Amino acid sequence: MTLKLIKSPPQWPNGARCAVCLSFDMDAESLVHRRYPESAPDHVALAAQLRYGPEVAVPRLLDIFAAHGIRQTFFVPGWCLTRYPRTIEQILAGGHEIAHHGYLHARPNAQTPEGERESLQAGIEAIVAATGRRPAGYRAPAYQMSRHTIPYLLDEGFSYDSSLFGDDVPYLVGDASRTLIELPTDLVMDDWTQYACLPDFGYMMQVAAPDTAMAAVRAEFDAAWRHGGLMVSVWHPFLSGRLARAEAIAGLIEHMQARGDVWFATLEEIAAHCRGLIDAGSWAPRRDTVPFCDAPLPPGTPG
Repeated sequence: MTLKLIKSPPQWPNGARCAVCLSFDMDAESLVHRRYPESAPDHVALAAQLRYGPEVAVPRLLDIFAAHGIRQTFFVPGWCLTRYPRTIEQILAGGHEIAHHGYLHARPNAQTPEGERESLQAGIEAIVAATGRRPAGYRAPAYQMSRHTIPYLLDEGFSYDSSLFGDDVPYLVGDASRTLIELPTDLVMDDWTQYACLPDFGYMMQVAAPDTAMAAVRAEFDAAWRHGGLMVSVWHPFLSGRLARAEAIAGLIEHMQARGDVWFATLEEIAAHCRGLIDAGSWAPRRDTVPFCDAPLPPGTPG
C-alpha cells in the first residue's frame, strides 16, 4: 500500500503522475565578478572553469534534451545574456525558456532595496533584448530573497518564482493582496551539493560520483511520481554538463521516461497550468504571505 503523502496535488495534464523540470542556472563568470570585483582578470583558471558552462556544457545539454524531446528552463543572469549571445540563441532555438536570475548574480538580501530593484529591472531589460519578451519566471541568485523580492516581482508582472523550498507541489506566495505561483525545489536536487569543489569560493566539499549524485535525484523523482508531486531540479552547466555527469543526466531522463506518465515542461508552462486550475476553481493550493515576520524578535525574548 502506498500512503498518500501529498494531500492535495494538482491534476497534471493528460493524466501524468508528476511534473518535471530539469532547470539550469547558467551563471558563467558572473560569479567571478561578484566575488572578486577588483581582481577578476587575474582569476583565469576559475573563469575558465565557469566558462565551460556556456561554451561546452550547454550545447551538450541541449543535444540531450533534443534527443529526448523535452524543453526545459534556463535561469540566466542578465550580464550572461549579453556575454554569451550565441549560447542564448541556441537555448531559444531548442524551444527552451529563459528566466530571470538577477543581473550579475547579486544576492537580493545583501542589496539595498534600490539596488535590488535596479538588478531586477536590468535583468528584465537584458531578457527582453535577447528574447523579445518579458520573463515569466525568477530565481533569486543563491536563492537569497529579501523581504522586497516578492512584491517587486508582482510589480513587474512575473507569473512564478522558483527560489523557495516550501512544499513538494506548487503553491501561492504573495503579499497582502497579490500572488504568484511558487514552484519549489530543494537543495537535495541542486547539483552544487554534489559536485561543487571551488577553493576560490571556499567550497572544499567531497565531489560525488555521478551515480551517487543521481541516486539522490532519482529517489526524489520516484517519490514525486508515486505521490503526484512536482520535481524541479537545479543544475549548473559548468558542474553537471561535464562529460560523465551529462551522461548521468541522460540516464536519469531515460529512467523518468521509462516510468511513463511524466509531464516534462518548462516552469512557465507548469505555472500557467497551475494558474489555470486555480482560476477554474478545480484546485486550491496553500498560500504563504511574505515576509514571514516584520521585524526581529524584541530584545529579551527567551531563547
